[in-house]
Amino acid sequence: MEQNNTIKYITLLLTFCAGFCDTATFVAADELFSAHVTGNFIVFAYDIVNYSDKQAWLKLLSFPVFIVSVAVGGRIISKAGNKYTILVIEGLLMLLCGGAILGMEYSGSLPKPVLFTIAMVLVFAMGLQNAFSRLFAKETYGPTTIMTGNVTQLALDLEQGLRNKFDDGIGAAVKRQSITLSGFLAGCLAGGVLAQRMGLGAVALPGVLLVLMCVACFPLGKKN
Repeated sequence: MEQNNTIKYITLLLTFCAGFCDTATFVAADELFSAHVTGNFIVFAYDIVNYSDKQAWLKLLSFPVFIVSVAVGGRIISKAGNKYTILVIEGLLMLLCGGAILGMEYSGSLPKPVLFTIAMVLVFAMGLQNAFSRLFAKETYGPTTIMTGNVTQLALDLEQGLRNKFDDGIGAAVKRQSITLSGFLAGCLAGGVLAQRMGLGAVALPGVLLVLMCVACFPLGKKN
């Protein structure tokens, strides 16, 4: 696969996965952010101030889970011969989480502690994605889980483009940021709609997409 297309497709899919999981856990797992974990500090504070959730402190567990996940991700990357191995693991975790939820919902039993535990596994999966994005920054157009930096860069590129009549370099930069933000927005919309209708089991969808792309395009037996 051509390098430019590889980066584009990985960026689109990873931002889609992050937007999807972040919105799905927020909608279907008691307003928990799985990708933007620092957002849970805000939700925690809101719940405490409004006395709306006596177990709000549990959301703070996402922070240590995320830290451990990033550390584990770094270890996996250092040992794996193919850097995309970690993305396959991420996809499998999402697929397993979604499958488990759907199976329990079909049987009519989904205890809240189990739902919370599965949501934490999704936080772990997003930590792996963050490790990949940080250690292989040139494999994507920018951060794939938190969009604030990408929006900032887009604004700066647009301002520079207005001053320089959008020469080839600036035009390409704006296009890259547009791809990143579009993937995340599409993931948020899809995650919100499907999680509202299917519950947290909807996260199986991005898991399948991620595993299929990695297996089809980046054979794990090949060093990369």
